[in-house]
Amino acid sequence: MAFKATLSRREFVKGTSGLLVAFSLTDSGVLPRLLAATPTETVDSPSPDRLDSWLQINPDGSVRVFTGKVEIGMGVETALAQIVAEELDVRPVQITFVMGDTSRTVDQGGVGGSTSIMLGAQPLRNAAATARQLLTELASRRLGVSPDQLEVRDGVVAVKGQSTRSISYGELAGAIDTNDVLKATGQGFALNVKGTGQPKDVSSYSVVGKSLPRVDMSPKILGQWQYVTDVRVPGMLHGRVVRPADTGAQLVSVEESSAREIPGYVKTVVKGNFVGVVAETEWAAMRAARALKVVWTQPEPVFPEQQHLYEQMRSVTPKSSKETLSKGEAATALSAAAKKVAAAYDWPFQSHATMGPGCAVADVRLDEVTTVWSGAQKPHALRKGFAELLGVPEAKVRVIWVEDAGSYGRPGFEDTAADAVLLSQAAGRPVRVQWSRADMTAWGAKGPAVVYDMAAGLDVRGEVTAFQFTSRAFSGGDIMYLPASAGNYLGAQLTGVRNTTGVDEFAQWGEGTMAYRFPNIHADAHVLPAFFATASPLRTTHLRDPEGPATTFAGESFLDEVAAAAEVDPIEFRLRYLDDERLRAALTTAAKTYGWVSRPSPQKLGSRADTATGRGVAIALRGGTRVATIAEVEVNRRTGALRVKRLVCVHDCGLIINPEALGGTIEANLIQSLSRSLKEEVAFDRSRVTSIDWNTYPVARSSDVPDRVEIVLLNHPEIAPTGAGEPSTRPTAAAINNAIFDATGARVRQAPLTPARVLAALRSSGPA
Repeated sequence: MAFKATLSRREFVKGTSGLLVAFSLTDSGVLPRLLAATPTETVDSPSPDRLDSWLQINPDGSVRVFTGKVEIGMGVETALAQIVAEELDVRPVQITFVMGDTSRTVDQGGVGGSTSIMLGAQPLRNAAATARQLLTELASRRLGVSPDQLEVRDGVVAVKGQSTRSISYGELAGAIDTNDVLKATGQGFALNVKGTGQPKDVSSYSVVGKSLPRVDMSPKILGQWQYVTDVRVPGMLHGRVVRPADTGAQLVSVEESSAREIPGYVKTVVKGNFVGVVAETEWAAMRAARALKVVWTQPEPVFPEQQHLYEQMRSVTPKSSKETLSKGEAATALSAAAKKVAAAYDWPFQSHATMGPGCAVADVRLDEVTTVWSGAQKPHALRKGFAELLGVPEAKVRVIWVEDAGSYGRPGFEDTAADAVLLSQAAGRPVRVQWSRADMTAWGAKGPAVVYDMAAGLDVRGEVTAFQFTSRAFSGGDIMYLPASAGNYLGAQLTGVRNTTGVDEFAQWGEGTMAYRFPNIHADAHVLPAFFATASPLRTTHLRDPEGPATTFAGESFLDEVAAAAEVDPIEFRLRYLDDERLRAALTTAAKTYGWVSRPSPQKLGSRADTATGRGVAIALRGGTRVATIAEVEVNRRTGALRVKRLVCVHDCGLIINPEALGGTIEANLIQSLSRSLKEEVAFDRSRVTSIDWNTYPVARSSDVPDRVEIVLLNHPEIAPTGAGEPSTRPTAAAINNAIFDATGARVRQAPLTPARVLAALRSSGPA
């Protein structure tokens, strides 16, 4: 079964208007305040073995669900409600959620890797199925009939054919023993629980698979949603942090006399190279931070000239290397090939550039429980890191997740919260920290830059005989994506805490990313050392689909080059080397939806008009999800200006929970990845990041949205959901790049695909 949705640019803008309204209403201060929890000595996370750690049924029949997953803007709460409602036989509107509160939810790892539904739904499904079984068994005893004579509707258990003989879940729930009902296995993302209840067969689903409205949209549109920016705690101060003037600079002195003159100023906090102020109001904190006279050393530059970044990345000695795929004798086959194709591709550092800068509130109480309100994706890991930072047991820290501006990785929310913790500890009062746009864009961790070198060999028939792939990347785990250690945070690093938990994360070609079957292939990957070891504005971590867009941009663009050398249609060429039937189906469905006419790229141009139109395709695998994207672009030959006119995306992530919400996630994913493809690149000089706002770090605007965005969802109810938060990010840049080549015969090999780079490629390629 397939679901199809076509979105015009007008409809896209209309669909996002709720967020714009919500921002304006939120700023007016109409939302209710979130108050501090009652102080206690310790508080720990609930045991996953207890049924009431996952769900509670109230006397009125409403259901409270507890999950360590959080809502970061993709409708996860609605989908999870549908899954629980399906298994319990209640209406979704009867369900409310507690998400990401470390004292009330089990540790499910938080959000990451497109796993919220794929993995996060499993324990909820099993817990709900067990709850339903226990409730119906109790009802059978109360009603005096066997369980198979009962039916459940909207949380009411009735004898079949005798609706007057019934009893509600609310009446039954208090008699259920929830202790040790479930058996837990795994931990974090892999945590699952099972009980005696068996989940329903998908053939009987009546709620899962329906397009229910997202539960968070109406309150967001009406300005009723509580964001972390709305948290207010009695006695709360406001904080600002003053960053080093240059990367690696050491603090020389701080003169606070000017700051003391500002009404509302409370104190200056200095610990190592960490400098901050706290004040009674946010405006006072901002003014005091500017008024401080802070003197730093002038260290030697630690970054290369940006124009030499990729050259240096190819020449520096890697810190770690591995062979990611080897089959046959690629080097021998390449040397014997009738035709050889080689190319190098480059991907820049990118910022998360969340629409709103991070915010957090911390109330540090070393003799009681420290409470932190944060929008970070992994609250339980954050709790662990803050416990280490404060030198207290984990049971002395509670993290309460409250939605921030939406995030896809480590944008800086964790660092904002760490700033608040450090300032609150020093001030002895709760402190709210609101980062600025410059903080977020310049000082937030970055998605890693990557360079790729590839070569392929063709025989006389145009068949691929050899393929070689090499990547050299800064690690997506230099700042560990689980914020569970003190050295993980920018503020802590400035105090002198070392980052000891980073990992080497490779940009790799393999079965998990590229599914092509070539007779001889060799792929290796290298991780490069960071330019600076601590408190660097170019420190790298997870950004939506880590290394995925970069690797797919390089691999799928280069595959298009090979198809052009073989003089074969790009889709037909891909199908020759694909065994994965679901990926083949996604690709052929995309071709049919677009109206693809078979021919090699680039197109044969009949004129030299100022504008040229072309189409390009790219495919991707991620975590079991298959994606095929076709882009149609219009290129101005005189200026290099580029407009993406149409995107067609076919998406197969197994069982579809909510088609409309899934389609919305993919649409937004396509627009964000279009922004990264066309505009986003961190700018830096020898000592600092210089892209600090929307002018120096531009992102896609509403005028950049394509005229048509078409989503086709391939539903496989027999296959468990495999994730949708990230996969459709992966092929966008390559599809657009391949469309530029089809339109003009010019190949761009460096992202983002700016007009200057397109124009340079046009000039170097000569007449098409």
